[in-house]
Amino acid sequence: MYILSVGLNHKTAPIDVRERFSFTEAEIDKALIALQNEKSILENVIFSTCNRTEITAVVDQTHTGKYYIKRFLADWFGIRLEEMASYLFFHEEKEAVKHLYEVAAGLDSLVLGETQILGQVKQAFFKAQKAETTGTILNQLFREVIHFAKDMHHRTKINENAVSVSYAAVEVAKRIYPDLNQKSVLLVGAGKMSELALENLAGSGVLEIVLANRTEEHAQKLAHKFKNARSISFDSLGCAIQDADIVLVSTSAEDYVLSEADMRQISESRNSPLLVIDISLPRNVDPAAANLSKVFLYDLDDLEGVISANTEERQSLVAQLETEIEKEAELFFEWEKRLGVVPLIRELREEALLIQEKTMQSLENKLPGLTEREYTVIGKHMKSIINQMLKHPIAEIKEMPGKADADHQIEIFKTIFGLSGKIEMKETQNQKNEVGK
Repeated sequence: MYILSVGLNHKTAPIDVRERFSFTEAEIDKALIALQNEKSILENVIFSTCNRTEITAVVDQTHTGKYYIKRFLADWFGIRLEEMASYLFFHEEKEAVKHLYEVAAGLDSLVLGETQILGQVKQAFFKAQKAETTGTILNQLFREVIHFAKDMHHRTKINENAVSVSYAAVEVAKRIYPDLNQKSVLLVGAGKMSELALENLAGSGVLEIVLANRTEEHAQKLAHKFKNARSISFDSLGCAIQDADIVLVSTSAEDYVLSEADMRQISESRNSPLLVIDISLPRNVDPAAANLSKVFLYDLDDLEGVISANTEERQSLVAQLETEIEKEAELFFEWEKRLGVVPLIRELREEALLIQEKTMQSLENKLPGLTEREYTVIGKHMKSIINQMLKHPIAEIKEMPGKADADHQIEIFKTIFGLSGKIEMKETQNQKNEVGK
């Protein structure tokens, strides 16, 4: 079995490509099952955010696994294999494990050290568990990764003063409009990103903040937290844009909330320019609106420069964390190696207990006068002898996977104790069947 990491992110693909590979919340469950049914796939977890779509999988063969993951992505999104090839990254085994650690810890994020990605990794893992597409390997890996990322954030405080995408959006607004206290802002959407933007805008002393959301009560609830904020109905969006100086859009809509035609009509009726910042993925504002004379449109990729400048001071921690991740990856593969001898240990114990059972039956036949208490005492002592005899052999085989000639030593162990390996083969097959349900 091999671990693969396949996907694309803000480093490998521009926003217009990333949004074509974005899974919606409603699709993930079906996608997990569909990928699980592909040949070679034993386990899988899919996570999709505004800056990445990635698959972590356990496969029976590396080359075959890569092909079927690529084919799955191509089929799901209706994109030709050769068209998407240049945007995908591939990590195998140790590099795949290290990559997952880096992602969960926020080291691979647009915003270095951000903590939101950890929650997204956890959610993706829990969804995969619920869909029964994880097994022994990924369950262990994701638990270790999540634990490490939590601990890392607590110890290093790398997330302190980290720039969020919402913060970067407000910084862009400040650069274009230094006098924010004289400007009116329209926020379209009432999710977490909008809430963070609202906090930054309120702290910047913006004159007025207007919130619009399809579910009006969500906008009302968020607006009530800030004295200079108010909510409007989504039907009033067009009029609100006319009155706004800045429009910040962040919704979960799968298509354009503001089309090029909408923006053209608004632009033609305005005397002053309009700053539009779209931090959604897929984008909620038609990119063609950037060509309009009075519209200045920014998307996620346009914010990267603002974010990069702020992350330089936290780069010193990265080298330290990379060293820790290297050690964590090595420990994981040591665990995985030992996993292969667990079925042999189980078979050894079962053989020993079978001998005990047959001996006790023989004893009962030859000594029919034994009381129940005497029979129980003899059974306990016999079990104690077996456990003492097995203690050293079991301790030795647990250490064998880490040795240079591990395979040879394990074969000798099997020969000495007359182990067939049938349980080992059965375990592996059961795992494939269990994960493939």
